[in-house]
Amino acid sequence: MRPLTERDIRDSFINCSKGEAKRLAVPRDLDERPWDDLDFLGWRDPGAPDRSYLVTAQDGRPTGVALRFQPGRRGFLQRSMCALCLTTHPRGGVSLMTARKAGPAGREGNSVGLYMCTDLACPLYLRGRKVPEGGARFEESLTLDEQVARTLGNLSAFLAKVAA
Repeated sequence: MRPLTERDIRDSFINCSKGEAKRLAVPRDLDERPWDDLDFLGWRDPGAPDRSYLVTAQDGRPTGVALRFQPGRRGFLQRSMCALCLTTHPRGGVSLMTARKAGPAGREGNSVGLYMCTDLACPLYLRGRKVPEGGARFEESLTLDEQVARTLGNLSAFLAKVAA
């Protein structure tokens, strides 16, 4: 993914108003991010523990979604798996992230959800640059490029539901 600017990020959101995008917390360390290893940029809002954001490239331009989740909620499962990157985590490492749908459907309160790594660090888990605490990555016969393609396919399917 190419490096993004704050303006790129704010202009990319498909499921929030321009005013909401202007007010959201953009990471201050954009210059320090490992852009060559990122298939998408994901971050949690430090001022709003129930909000996260994700920006990826779609059709050559940034596409972002605002997400909500329940932090600190402990499910009954001992381990959970991210539906994007297939990384397993102990309790709390995977959360149901919900995105308000774009357009009129979102204004009516409709949303879609997907279980994702709570820290949204899927690209780093895929590449072994980050290791899930107490979790694991399954050893796969797929190459890294194939795993990245699968992850981006899963993300594209989710974004299509948000945009629909």
